[in-house]
Amino acid sequence: MDMLSGEQITAAALTDWRKLGQGLHARFVIGDFPTGAQFVTAIAEAGQGAGHYPEVRMGASHLDLKLISDDAIYRDSEGTEHRVEWVTQQDVDLARRISEIAAEQSVAADPRSVTAMELVLDTADSDKLAPMWSALLTGGGEAVGRGTISDDVRDATGRVPILGFQDTDPHPTPRQRFHIDVQVPYDVADERIAAAVAAGAVIVDDSRAPGTTVLADPDGNKACVGTFQPTPEPG
Repeated sequence: MDMLSGEQITAAALTDWRKLGQGLHARFVIGDFPTGAQFVTAIAEAGQGAGHYPEVRMGASHLDLKLISDDAIYRDSEGTEHRVEWVTQQDVDLARRISEIAAEQSVAADPRSVTAMELVLDTADSDKLAPMWSALLTGGGEAVGRGTISDDVRDATGRVPILGFQDTDPHPTPRQRFHIDVQVPYDVADERIAAAVAAGAVIVDDSRAPGTTVLADPDGNKACVGTFQPTPEPG
């Protein structure tokens, strides 16, 4: 199934969901565990009918969901097809159905509270570094390049955050080479950045904002705040 473009995801108008990183994320306020269990049961039935299921993480007061397809098709500039992890139409359809179930069960969505985090290592040699990090983080080499056309380390079971590699020119150490990518909803990015600045952060680079803003703590350690910015409506 073809991966969806940013414009197509925006057009879906999924008010309960936010695209962070590669997938669709949602948080629902369940109040208590039995309410969450009832909600998850209904989601499971919907998923069975669709042949597709979300990733689920439930706490005492909230339920976090992620929708992503592991068989999305990406076509490169030469037309070659690659199987990647990304949002497809089946994710959009199931997200819409889950929102309907939430409304039926009076479960409120809290889309502004979702957050995703990735680790990023600056290197000119990702092909050499990725196998070691995959072995260390996941116990084997299967995570290298899983669901992506890059060398990213992506654990199939979600035990650890994605480890991405940002291409850079060869350089001597020491210098900061690891940084954190914090993915937040588009409608909270400004206030999240403002809160970090109020707490001592400095904006290092906002030339790619609102998509990416680079912050640094008082010691100079950097983090990137990223968000998927929906396509503005015409006019």
